[in-house]
Amino acid sequence: MFVLLLILIAVLFGFGFLHPIWWVAAAVLVYGATRHGRDRGGGRTRGGSDLGDYRQPRDYRDYQERRDRQDRWDRRYSRQNRARWRREDRRDHDHHR
Repeated sequence: MFVLLLILIAVLFGFGFLHPIWWVAAAVLVYGATRHGRDRGGGRTRGGSDLGDYRQPRDYRDYQERRDRQDRWDRRYSRQNRARWRREDRRDHDHHR
């Protein structure tokens, strides 16, 4: 099946020299094949791991929860640090008088 798909894409690409609409058809076919392959778990990431077990809704919720926790942590400690830095700056400023 994969070989037939590659042959079809090559033929459509060749026809593109006659009329550019065939290049569009070849591009749509490549796009559809890659999307279909990823949906079935056949796609691969740059690291080469299989995406077949990827469950977007739950994984995205996990990502959102981690991001929100990190944002809360950053806000909490940046406020505390800013207050501490202001106190230290006042102390340094007072000592240099």
